[in-house]
Amino acid sequence: MIVQRKNLSFWERLYLPAIWGGFKVTVRHFFKKKVTMQYPEERWVVPEGYRGAPYLVRDQEGRTKCVSCQLCEFVCPPRAIKITPPGPAVDPGTGNVEKRPREFEINMLRCIFCGFCQEVCPEEAIFLMRDYSLTGANRKEMIYDKEKLLALGGVHQDRIQKWKRKQREAEAQEVFKPAGQPVGHDAHR
Repeated sequence: MIVQRKNLSFWERLYLPAIWGGFKVTVRHFFKKKVTMQYPEERWVVPEGYRGAPYLVRDQEGRTKCVSCQLCEFVCPPRAIKITPPGPAVDPGTGNVEKRPREFEINMLRCIFCGFCQEVCPEEAIFLMRDYSLTGANRKEMIYDKEKLLALGGVHQDRIQKWKRKQREAEAQEVFKPAGQPVGHDAHR
């Protein structure tokens, strides 16, 4: 099928109406309020529930909370997390933590910030940052090791005591009494 093209008029061939139309748009926008954010001087306000890059935390004694269970590694969709367990030897100075990872790496170039690692962690050792500016000069800088992840996280005083919080929640619940069973001291007779 052959498309018939319309012949251009004299004014259309000069492109002056198109240039004039573009100039009008430029002048109209010149006097409007600017909406461009001047990053990094101006920062975007991070909304509640934002999922940023993962980081590790320490407990109140400064020990690594991670027990090297490797659940976050297994659940990570892009396989960005790599954990090397400590082996059969257990460090006696770890308190209630059975073991700590020998190596813990997160490749931030692969990470999709899904939050699965935070959800699956039984020890509440990994959380997501509210920061969105991850930069590096090369690929090697974007692979965060255990020390860098712990430096980002620090100590979370309010979140770390998961088991104490769970115990308080359990104590706050009503005790279930089956129907027809006596309450109090008569229950044991």
